[in-house]
Amino acid sequence: MAWEITRPPRTPALHGVDMAGFRIHGDGPAQLRAIPHPAVTVAVSIGDHCFDVRDSTGRTHSGSLALGLTGTAAPVRVQAIECVQVRLSPVVAPAILGLPLAELTGNIVALDDLWGRDATRLSERMHETCSWHERFALIETMLSARLRDDRRADPEVAWVWHQLILSRGRLRVERLATEVGWSRQRLWSRFSTQIGLTPKRAAMLVRFDHAMHQLVRGHSPAQVAADSGYADQPHLHRDVHGFTGAPLTSAAGEPWLAVDDKAWPSSTAG
Repeated sequence: MAWEITRPPRTPALHGVDMAGFRIHGDGPAQLRAIPHPAVTVAVSIGDHCFDVRDSTGRTHSGSLALGLTGTAAPVRVQAIECVQVRLSPVVAPAILGLPLAELTGNIVALDDLWGRDATRLSERMHETCSWHERFALIETMLSARLRDDRRADPEVAWVWHQLILSRGRLRVERLATEVGWSRQRLWSRFSTQIGLTPKRAAMLVRFDHAMHQLVRGHSPAQVAADSGYADQPHLHRDVHGFTGAPLTSAAGEPWLAVDDKAWPSSTAG
């Protein structure tokens, strides 16, 4: 398959938001996997779409959609696709999408169901222009208009999430709870509701994501396991299989992972 990736000319003004334009085409349908990533994914489809993605319940989705934080890879069948993919930090995602992330965890929701006619109008305007820069501007305007500050994560939850990102998932929940002045139970409850994953599961996802990108860059599994905080190499293998449903070597060869550095060269999940 041929991949064309376009980056915005500047970083979006909204903190915790990153975007990339994708045009994928080939001679026939290809079976891919959307590997779990520590961000909420929004895909805004442009024109006709020849792809579908299956959620954890087996339902198939296509078109513009939002995918919550997940612990398993989503099977994707692609023949051709043109879209803008948006990665939202889970700290800001509820304020833009308009629902608690606990309701989106592991699920895929059509943008029409979240934004109604606004989503339809956005897709129509995206289809009317061939300029990626104009498309990025349209999406940024939409995201800014839908942002509601009162739906953002608690400052304590946001701080804990950022610490998990900075430490690559290697900090203990008890220590983070102490530092924000909460009990472990309170942090667990508030974080799970607002981020959509427990703090422990979120740390595992962040660590896994870092490890996968090191593997894609050619580092050995033994080195990645040691550098990423895994107990040993078999622990890394188990984690990769748990998140992707595939052996390490197969998962590390997924095309979407291979193009991540080009699509998100300065992206952070914070």
